[in-house]
Amino acid sequence: MDIEQGCYVVIFTNQLGADREGYDAMAARMIELSAEQEGFLGVKSVRDGLEGITVSYWESEAAIANWKANAEHAAAREKGRERWYMEYQLQVCKVERSYGFG
Repeated sequence: MDIEQGCYVVIFTNQLGADREGYDAMAARMIELSAEQEGFLGVKSVRDGLEGITVSYWESEAAIANWKANAEHAAAREKGRERWYMEYQLQVCKVERSYGFG
């Protein structure tokens, strides 16, 4: 995935609670749904036990706002707060530089 200077990154870190029923299916659906959104550039997600981090890449802040406004995404966020997450944090960052190896 080539990430260009000037794009935006949404970093979502979370900790799951004891009730995880239905969580994996919802998380997979959100990744699938985000990829259908205009301005979506890519996503990486990892989970180590109860700790998770998802990093998504977007062309603009408007694309991020449209994703946040998506009705299915909004319903999943609400269910996450009510049922699955003990806590979460979200940061939106602008990419100033991007480089890598391999």
